[in-house]
Amino acid sequence: MKVQVDIDDNSGFCFGVVFAIQMAEDILNEEGHLYCLGDIVHNDEEVARLKAKGLEIINHDQLRELSDCKVLIRAHGEAPETYQLALEKGIELVDASCPVVLKLQNRVREAYNDQEQILIYGKHGHAEVKGLVGQTSGNAIVIEKFEELEQHELPKKVQLFSQTTKRTKNLYALKETLEKKGIEVDFNDTLCRQVSNRDIQLRDFAKAYDKIVFVAGLKSSNGKVLFDVCKDNNPETYFVSHKDELKKEWFAEGDRIGICGATSTPQWQMEEIKEQILAL
Repeated sequence: MKVQVDIDDNSGFCFGVVFAIQMAEDILNEEGHLYCLGDIVHNDEEVARLKAKGLEIINHDQLRELSDCKVLIRAHGEAPETYQLALEKGIELVDASCPVVLKLQNRVREAYNDQEQILIYGKHGHAEVKGLVGQTSGNAIVIEKFEELEQHELPKKVQLFSQTTKRTKNLYALKETLEKKGIEVDFNDTLCRQVSNRDIQLRDFAKAYDKIVFVAGLKSSNGKVLFDVCKDNNPETYFVSHKDELKKEWFAEGDRIGICGATSTPQWQMEEIKEQILAL
């Protein structure tokens, strides 16, 4: 089948993920083993590649059983309790927290220290969101869906923050919804511009092709956001997390196919998807 396949130049790892993976690979090349607290990136294929190099993924319960070792903090950041635990257990933390996330954590902590009610727009249970809630001693309110607002007795004024990878229009819509309820919103646009700019870039990219193949890990919040952007602008958009998920019936002779991905999607995986499409 003759088709044209192009990979989006703006897709692939954001600088925060590049930084974390580079730190991990440097240590793995030197020492052959490194613990990582949670998946280093929400992409199973990339995690498997690094596991083969000696990366060992652990959870917080397993962290409590360790001592006198080295543990990587991924780009999503961590709550203060993690740093305190590491200090008590003699654990050396290799901190690869994204600078954008660290700045957000500081702003949340400062607002909380000023006795403000913190409202975080984000995914329940997401690593970054847990780290943000940790800055408030667990007292922040997390909203993932607008209807959850009805479950809370909100004060007359809130400080609104957002997980860095949420969609711009949804964050501003939440602000408007709160204001319509008569709540004064001290608004903090804490979205990562690498993500929000890709939102804009992807609209044009998606419209320029007959079909779009969006590549991301199933756990990637950012992937879900950017996939929706593509789907909104090109209904012929397909989501894959592995090359084996591609289906020949998606494509037709002469199609112009665009491949793009999340900030957690490695370049090598998009290249692999391209080769697989050309081989169908």
